[in-house]
Amino acid sequence: MVRRSVLFSPGDRPELMRKAPSAGADTIVFDLEDAVAPARKEEARTAVRDVLADPAFDPDAEVCVRVSGVDAYGDLEALADEGPGNFDAVMLPKTESADAVDHLANQLREHDCDVPVLALVETARGVLNAAGIADADATDALLFGAEDLSADVGATRTTEGTEVLYAREKVVVAAAAAGVDAVDTVFTEFEDADGLREETEFAAGLGYDGKMAIHPAQVPVINEAFTPAESDVEWAERVLAAREEAAAADRGVFEVEGEMIDAPLVAQAERILEYARLADERGTGERNGDE
Repeated sequence: MVRRSVLFSPGDRPELMRKAPSAGADTIVFDLEDAVAPARKEEARTAVRDVLADPAFDPDAEVCVRVSGVDAYGDLEALADEGPGNFDAVMLPKTESADAVDHLANQLREHDCDVPVLALVETARGVLNAAGIADADATDALLFGAEDLSADVGATRTTEGTEVLYAREKVVVAAAAAGVDAVDTVFTEFEDADGLREETEFAAGLGYDGKMAIHPAQVPVINEAFTPAESDVEWAERVLAAREEAAAADRGVFEVEGEMIDAPLVAQAERILEYARLADERGTGERNGDE
């Protein structure tokens, strides 16, 4: 599975939820937490359930529900009280421990929902416990939330993002160590495509697999940034072809067009080709060209 783009859609807006798949996001998230006012919670639960139960709603994307941190069980009761809900994953907001993931996983099992948990790390305690959260059996991705984290620690958000860089790096390292996806924070200025592109490319450089989106217009920019460039794919293919020749000659280090290649670069080449394959399977987003 590829999660280059993770698009949120408010749970109390059925018309937006039905349109969400057309944006081309790899994952769409029906939000029962921040996007819904407390007074509209029951209305949102009903709306999400109705959309998910509609046979005409058949998106070519992973469908996730972000449950409320204060009443996740109530959300699951509303969505799956007559059997497993028609969703592929559940997002847990403000995840602060592996126990929190395990608790949600137990609730999912009670409702016969065999789906993974996408753990949103967006508090100081969550950042400190990122490794344990990533290692929880049900965790399939760590998502980094810079806005809530900044509020939690009293930081001032800046364009450069230095105030959240330590946490951003810790989350991606924890995800990599556990072998789960790492998804970067939202970019709130949804009309600033250039700023989004720059920040997304920076996140990809840190090792993130994808980025959250709050507006459909952000999805193509994000998908493109996380889709390997043609030149990178060609380099990776040359590296792996040369590796086969080197292995036949019993050489661990070899040369490709003047560049010495060893195990880390081979791993990078394999990662590039895997991402390219997954992006091609999704069929959304243009392959990056050479700048």
